[in-house]
Amino acid sequence: MRAIRIHSNGGPEVMRWEDCELPPPRPGEVRIRHIAIAVNFSDINIRRGGFYIARPQQFPLIPGNEGAGVVAGVGAGVTDFRAGDRVAYVGTGGPFYEETGAYAEERNVPASCLVRLPEGISEAVAAAFLLKGLTAAMIITRVYTPKAGDTILIHAAASGVGLLLCQWSKYLGATVIGTVGSAEKAALAKANGCDHTIPYRDTDFVAAVQRIVPEGVSAVFDGVGKDTFIPSFDCVRRFGMLVNYGNASGHVPPVDLLLLAKKGSLSVSRPGFSSYTAGPGMFQKACGELFDLIRRGILRAEASGTYALLDAATAHRDIETRKVAGAVVLLA
Repeated sequence: MRAIRIHSNGGPEVMRWEDCELPPPRPGEVRIRHIAIAVNFSDINIRRGGFYIARPQQFPLIPGNEGAGVVAGVGAGVTDFRAGDRVAYVGTGGPFYEETGAYAEERNVPASCLVRLPEGISEAVAAAFLLKGLTAAMIITRVYTPKAGDTILIHAAASGVGLLLCQWSKYLGATVIGTVGSAEKAALAKANGCDHTIPYRDTDFVAAVQRIVPEGVSAVFDGVGKDTFIPSFDCVRRFGMLVNYGNASGHVPPVDLLLLAKKGSLSVSRPGFSSYTAGPGMFQKACGELFDLIRRGILRAEASGTYALLDAATAHRDIETRKVAGAVVLLA
């Protein structure tokens, strides 16, 4: 089979389309023939050798850890899946930034990590939606649930997760403010439920939020991290909540608990995706709930950009130069 591999860290140019050997699936594993593969910021970080990396990388490596496709074979002991089943996965049981290998025509994954795709959910939708949708669900169902009368500030509102948070918060009755990087991204965010957009590159977003809602927002949903989280303290009402779920600009620096009191008795949360899906059957249950939200039209899941798998380097380059917003999917 063929795959995108990197032999060293660097820019998109280090990504190579190469022939690779794939051994038969081991006991408990399923071989997937990929149809659609998600591109996540963690893939770019893996390629760069950036701040997610916890231990030395072993080259060559295949990036990616989220995909959807068709079962091509099963290892010994696998009884829940058979050839031809449509399936998807998010991670393979280990650290999401270490157990990679999705940028490939085929891959072996543990059967326990798979979810069967129902009718009406395509492989491309699953790849565009699962991790991002589960992240949004973790925030809204476990950390802070927006309600009528709330105002929510969503950083990177035109990102894959940001768009889903906009849709969901608006459906629940909240007013949504989103920071965006361009006029095109502002239009995309507004089309997905964002009431007010702030071009953060040209505007002091704190001052802009204070003009829109002088008493402060009810909650901040932040996938950017270092550049936005601490400044957002000045955007939140008394006893409000700040949720950091991503680190696109780097890790959030340590927070002084006394600062939370001084800024209005604020609460902060840093939920982890693995906690949300931990436990037997929890991943499959959470996916089922998301599929239902799509079928009911509450959430709209689609890829903003699609690329051939062999053009993964172009996809990375377009994301890094902000030519594409929302979910990006590679088609195998």
